Amino acid sequence: MGRHSSSGKPEAGGEQYREEEKHHKHMEKLAKLGAVAAGAYARHEKHEARKDPEHARSHKIKEKIAATVAAGSAGLAIHEHHKKKEAKKHARHGHHH
Repeated sequence: MGRHSSSGKPEAGGEQYREEEKHHKHMEKLAKLGAVAAGAYARHEKHEARKDPEHARSHKIKEKIAATVAAGSAGLAIHEHHKKKEAKKHARHGHHH
């Protein structure tokens, strides 16, 4: 069975790729947002570590975790960007699977 649109009708091949492209574009934006948010939190924890030496170890651990999440989100954004480009290419050239 083929894919169906929200109207219940089967989607044409090019339309399927356009929907996929929109999905990857949305996921790319969310991943970028996650990377920015995690990066900002990492910077905040770095500041807190300097400001609060008594709990510096805890703040440094949180900083490293947030930095790792930011890097992972950036990697996901790159992955989604490539998937978006691939779907766009398929839609343009009318590839069908």
